[in-house]
Amino acid sequence: MSSNPINSETGAALAQFFFGGKGPSHAKISGAIGSAGLGSFDDYKYEPGKQGPNKQQRVIEICRVAEKRPDNAKKLADALLNALRLDGAFRDDDNVNEITNLRSAFAHVGWSLTEEGRLERLGAIDLETGGRAALDEQLARLRRNIDDPAAALGFAKELLEAVMKFVIEGSGMPLPKNPKWPMLIHLSFDRLNFEFKVVDDSVPGATAVRAIYQSAKTVIESVNELRNDHGTGHGRTLPTALREETAIYVVREAVHVAELMLSTYDRQMSGGRV
Repeated sequence: MSSNPINSETGAALAQFFFGGKGPSHAKISGAIGSAGLGSFDDYKYEPGKQGPNKQQRVIEICRVAEKRPDNAKKLADALLNALRLDGAFRDDDNVNEITNLRSAFAHVGWSLTEEGRLERLGAIDLETGGRAALDEQLARLRRNIDDPAAALGFAKELLEAVMKFVIEGSGMPLPKNPKWPMLIHLSFDRLNFEFKVVDDSVPGATAVRAIYQSAKTVIESVNELRNDHGTGHGRTLPTALREETAIYVVREAVHVAELMLSTYDRQMSGGRV
């Protein structure tokens, strides 16, 4: 995932909020550009009676500059989003398509756009520095960002991998070096008592419980397979046989599996029955 939230797609999506003269004023755009340290790259000057670049084109041009200057790009994105928030852009029902497109564009480069129009980082989860809080944060962000199924599949795979490692290490088992995906599933399921062999046949509902655990395992396996073939980092397209609504369903199921594993882990660690 890129650390730069600005590229040609996100720049164009931001500029859509200024189409036809709508959105914050030229003065507000100037303020955003200046606060990002890119004022010297902005050629706009107001001259009475003279037609200058429109707001949409101006935003596109400055985003092209920011794309090559990562140190300024996040500041520019934040400043433009701040101007849009103050202008009420994220509360306007007429902007539903623009918001959806912008959220999808940001998600594909590793950034989450909240409902309020603020940027948050998506991507690899650092358990050593963030711990459980990092998992909960990424889980919440993934719930909000499934407008781009290909990108969401990538984030879902990273989240599930982090959850499995967290469960294994948190339960006192050393994590093997460079564990393969099947091993992560087996070890994490074993620590959570999700393995089918531990379900007592004499307990009412045993067959249904086994089916639930098998379904969770299938989701994890499917997300990994789809991510390896068609998720983020492997192109924008989905497999021919996988429709967009099906991909979104898979991502939502991945979120549910992560929630199941974490809630079971919490109960296990607190001494409750698993």
